[in-house]
Amino acid sequence: MSIRNSASIVGAFEHPTREAPDKSLAQLHGEVADGALEDAGLSQEDVDGFITAEGPGVISLADYLGLDGLSYVDSTDIGGASYVAHVAHAASAIATGKCEVVLITLAGRPRSATESGHPRRDYQEQAPEAGFEDVFGASTVGMYALAAKRHMHEYGTTPEQLAEIRVAASEHAQYNNNAMFQDPVTVADVVESRLVSDPLHLLDCCVISDGGGALVVVSPEIERGLDRDGVNVLGYGESPKLHDGGNIDLTYTGARWSGPRAFAEAGVDHDDIDYASIYDSFTITVLETIEDLGFCRKGKGGEFVAEGALKAPDGQLPFNTDGGGLCNNHPSNRGGMTKVLEAVRQLRGEANPEVQVSGCDIALAHGTGISLGTRHGSATLILGGEAQ
Repeated sequence: MSIRNSASIVGAFEHPTREAPDKSLAQLHGEVADGALEDAGLSQEDVDGFITAEGPGVISLADYLGLDGLSYVDSTDIGGASYVAHVAHAASAIATGKCEVVLITLAGRPRSATESGHPRRDYQEQAPEAGFEDVFGASTVGMYALAAKRHMHEYGTTPEQLAEIRVAASEHAQYNNNAMFQDPVTVADVVESRLVSDPLHLLDCCVISDGGGALVVVSPEIERGLDRDGVNVLGYGESPKLHDGGNIDLTYTGARWSGPRAFAEAGVDHDDIDYASIYDSFTITVLETIEDLGFCRKGKGGEFVAEGALKAPDGQLPFNTDGGGLCNNHPSNRGGMTKVLEAVRQLRGEANPEVQVSGCDIALAHGTGISLGTRHGSATLILGGEAQ
């Protein structure tokens, strides 16, 4: 069963804060939920489906938010890809008649809680691989650095090419008043910034921020009764890439499988994509994902990004026009939500004017969760501004 045009996003809200020492996690969930529902022109009473992968859990948060009468809940957790997946899961539930109005919320306080960039301890301590990997001091940035180093070895990718990704993100972030880092940077700024884990420099790494966001996904019948035009779900694919007992090629991601599935269901090709939100936990994440989604040949990502392809509004593949996780916001270390939010803004014509892609009709949002260096989940979502 296809979910093409079975549901649409009618509400979207990104919390403006990037540091919230005076707010609880539940309060942030409440504030983003209110923002998205107001944007959609709906209320809590209209919600019959709820999805989140954060905080005390989907049931406790549903209770806190006063979401009585739910007929569908979901707490799928595939790391940073979770909230891209949640949109498709909501569309699937709507298509099969489980619910009609799904609220999706993300909130987190890693900046206020002074959490580091290390993998989440709750996950690691229970994972079957923990006793084999943790003892060697593996870190999040270290695992991504391994992937970057291998890609450089195999294909001749350079630090300067990776830096072009941060440069493009920073040029977009200067127009976003809520972005954590709003000053444009140069390639030299990136490669001369502090080396964190060879070959990744400080400016190759995403921000750590508080805040969150929310989406409202509804059935076509509900959308027709609203004043707000919806953004249609056209296609979706998801896939894990596993460790394979250590026999792992670090030069590609799960987008190799999730991307083709999404394109096939949406019935579109790469040339049809007007805008792309690409998960940018690190610059290497973007480069490998672009290759694996098929926007350029494997190993040619460095050349692709160095030619200005990512810069809005006129690049070949304008990306992360809010500044992305590298410059704008990466709440709770789960950038999938913000990727969908900016795709929605682009399709609505509501992105910052300087980076709004003219005639944006089809957008792609892609999430990557856990680690390129070990195992991860990939989720690819294709959205349309009107029924395609």
